[in-house]
Amino acid sequence: MGDTGMDTDVVIAGAGPTGLMLACELRLAGADVMVVERLAERTGESRAGGMHSRTLEVLDQRGVLDRFLAVGEPQPVGHFSGLWLDFDESESRHPYPLMILQSAIERLLEEWAAELGVRVRWSSGVSGIRQDEAGVEVELGTADAAPATLRARYLVGCDGGRSTVRKLSGIDFPGTPATMTALIGDVELPDLPEEYVWARRCQGGDFSAIAFEAGWHRVITSEYDRVADRDEPATFEQLRESLVRLAGTDFGMRNPRWISRFGDAARQAAQYRDGRVLLAGDAAHIHFPAGGQGLNLGVQDAVNLGWKLASVVRGRAPESLLDTYHAERHPVGERVLHNTRAQAALARPGVQMDALRDVFGSLIVFDDVNRYLRGMLTALDIRYPVGCDHPLAGRRVPDADLKTPDGTTGVHELLHTARPVLLDLCGSTEVATAVEGWTDRVDLVEARSEDDHWPVPAGGDIPAPAALLIRPDGHVAWAAAAGGAPDTATLRTALTTWFGPASQG
Repeated sequence: MGDTGMDTDVVIAGAGPTGLMLACELRLAGADVMVVERLAERTGESRAGGMHSRTLEVLDQRGVLDRFLAVGEPQPVGHFSGLWLDFDESESRHPYPLMILQSAIERLLEEWAAELGVRVRWSSGVSGIRQDEAGVEVELGTADAAPATLRARYLVGCDGGRSTVRKLSGIDFPGTPATMTALIGDVELPDLPEEYVWARRCQGGDFSAIAFEAGWHRVITSEYDRVADRDEPATFEQLRESLVRLAGTDFGMRNPRWISRFGDAARQAAQYRDGRVLLAGDAAHIHFPAGGQGLNLGVQDAVNLGWKLASVVRGRAPESLLDTYHAERHPVGERVLHNTRAQAALARPGVQMDALRDVFGSLIVFDDVNRYLRGMLTALDIRYPVGCDHPLAGRRVPDADLKTPDGTTGVHELLHTARPVLLDLCGSTEVATAVEGWTDRVDLVEARSEDDHWPVPAGGDIPAPAALLIRPDGHVAWAAAAGGAPDTATLRTALTTWFGPASQG
């Protein structure tokens, strides 16, 4: 770690999906990391219930997706506020949402993290933060011992919507308060008719019953007559009574494994970074859980931040690279808050809203509308401002089929090591020469595209590029069109911008 006064390079507060994914990304990039978690152990609560295409792709980029596919179940459809969306198999190798409980996601990420050497410290909640020019001191309050202190170069708060790290850092969390109350629980419903699945709208709200596991249903009830106090405990009896009010029966509800409550409050951190403290996941944004975007948003925050933070920690890139984390991810979070507010509004009961849903539902059947909404929910259409005007620049790279001297492969397989890749598809000596000062941190791969055109969600099919620079998060930092000499001056600029200055000698 260089500075012997440091206990670790990065402390991550929170051992949920965002914190664990970030820890894995940092370890893959060679940074030392310590995850601290206020809980004594896993609760087993199922919580979120799925992963979208872009999250599946980033796991595929790291070579661990098969672990998740073995546990989850792909679903051929999705929805926008309960209105069905279709998915396009040409846009991704993983076009369908994967139905998988958060508890399983956490278990698999924790196993991967352990393989990579990530240390997790349980019963250790953050209680104090002190920054200086060289690092940050993190005070930990433990239930059974005297407070401890860790010193690190950076601290990342992945500690949920009520983030202690965010509060201690004084980062504002503006937004809109809740206007409704929803209850959620995993229960047995022995009397549930087979046709009662997904969402059913009622006079006072809506309810859904989804079978994630054999013999168990995820029940969600939403009512609009009151807003519960955020500290009010959620009980099985409340969930049962809510379902009776909405459905007229409790379907024999019994044996609750987990009960919780949520609302439609939507808030976002004013800044994702304050010096040596950063925020990711629910610590940076909360919203109505419509369309299953929250966990995915957090995991993708982690993948965007991980390689940048590791590059800075290891001295390969200037600290200013961290500013691009807020610049790129804050607008993405803002868009999710916006679309979930819209979905919450569309879900409200009433004759007027029924009419609006009918109109909205008639529009979704149009291909352009369906494509726009699924791109937004899956995050396949995200485009970061990277200073290059090629159609692929800033977008996630398609997993195109390639032919290399060693055989056939896909683009995403090249990212298993979480290193940047300069992919030369035209055999240009200029490209190979341009990257010479960065070969210690950028992999040069010569290949040929098996396809003449590559699919770009929200952008159509485009001609296969001549060359492209792919960041570790799978987004394209620079690309050159086929048919002309690559602009190596702009390539060197991109290499310097994202991966630091060229090595000397």
